[in-house]
Amino acid sequence: MNRRSTWVFASILFLSLGVYTADAAEKPPNIVLIISDDQAWTDFGCMGHPVVKTPNIDRLAAEGVLFRRGYVTTSLCRPSLATIITGLYPHQHKICGNDPAPPPGIPRRGARRNPEYLALCERLIQQIEKVPTLPRLLAEKGYLSLQTGKWWEGHYSRGGFTDGMTHGDPKRGGRHGDEGLKIGREGMQPIFDFIEKADGRPFFVWYAPFLPHQPHTPPERLLKKYQAPGRPIELAKYYAMCEWFDETCGQLIDFLDRKGLSENTLVLFVVDNGWIQRTPETKEPRGWRFRFAPKSKRSPYDGGIRTPIILRWPGKIQPAVHDTLVSSIDLAPTILAAVGLEKTAQMPGVNLLDVIAADGRCDRKAIFGEIYAHDVAEIGNPAASLQYRWCISGRWKLILPADASEPVELYELQADPHETRNLARSHPDVVERLRRLTDEWWNGKSKG
Repeated sequence: MNRRSTWVFASILFLSLGVYTADAAEKPPNIVLIISDDQAWTDFGCMGHPVVKTPNIDRLAAEGVLFRRGYVTTSLCRPSLATIITGLYPHQHKICGNDPAPPPGIPRRGARRNPEYLALCERLIQQIEKVPTLPRLLAEKGYLSLQTGKWWEGHYSRGGFTDGMTHGDPKRGGRHGDEGLKIGREGMQPIFDFIEKADGRPFFVWYAPFLPHQPHTPPERLLKKYQAPGRPIELAKYYAMCEWFDETCGQLIDFLDRKGLSENTLVLFVVDNGWIQRTPETKEPRGWRFRFAPKSKRSPYDGGIRTPIILRWPGKIQPAVHDTLVSSIDLAPTILAAVGLEKTAQMPGVNLLDVIAADGRCDRKAIFGEIYAHDVAEIGNPAASLQYRWCISGRWKLILPADASEPVELYELQADPHETRNLARSHPDVVERLRRLTDEWWNGKSKG
């Protein structure tokens, strides 16, 4: 066999085995991560909402894979976002709340002008520098990375981003995004400029806009669309915010299409935590003062932790819908696998591309999560702020309060998706099985 024949034979063999050519290997996919801020898992057209219109997110779902039973690890913004960017549970990355608790004698009002309190804020931000993050890991492959929207961990560079919008300086109002919070609400140009700047280099975009998060100030044209007799104005505003967010997603997707980037871009979608809009008619416990209903944000219930998770990668992922239990803990391993990197030894999540390839099958026994107080009681000690742990296995969900005086809760999610009937007393065997799984996960004896 001459040299030319040998080369042809080898080429055919490589192609038949599905091995990428050197040229293909030099072009890893771009990554675009879209993170909704405070939106219920029900409030999407692709999830069956009868009123809210989300045609662009629905398009992502139709052109990609929609996991309808997705969950985040916790129902509060900052620790949830930290999980997404690290692939670690809050008790691993130790960013468990939104803010440090003010020391005794320091009132909350004006605390961010107090040097002692600002030192605590700095210690909390330092946690992100102690663990690997997606931008730092992707840099190994030559990725440029852009931070926009919500970002609590100081200057964007502290998370490993090469580019960003957030300065994080508390003296200039830095807390949870500052200048970054303009993205979406004031246009998408910073993202478009970044992608143009990349000029063929692989890129990672963190699009975590302050949408549909309060303040609920939608464009008047959208508010009018959702105003209806008998519908509280608070709900109409929230619905309009959901569509406004969806419009910005459409602008991003359309830009990728116009630039011919869609086929080599993995787009992922998730919500950081749930939200059920409080209205004057909402039945609430005495003394409830927040603008969201009790069983949503900051709670262990599905209204706070459940989310659709979507992956779209044209030509690489075939459209499908799965009811497999998946988690935001899986996003980092999936992104790393897509670009040819191994997840770190500490990352407990699974590669969702493998789940997709297996037609939605996944062999793990359960998914887990943890709920903490809004304020971090002791930086570096997650247990000091812990309120609940939760576990879902199949159709069952167990909620374990940190306070032993509170009742254990067990729900059969298939028959009772809004968790109205506590079945813990009538199914002690299920409680014991899920408690054992949760304890093994919490104590590091099993991955989840």
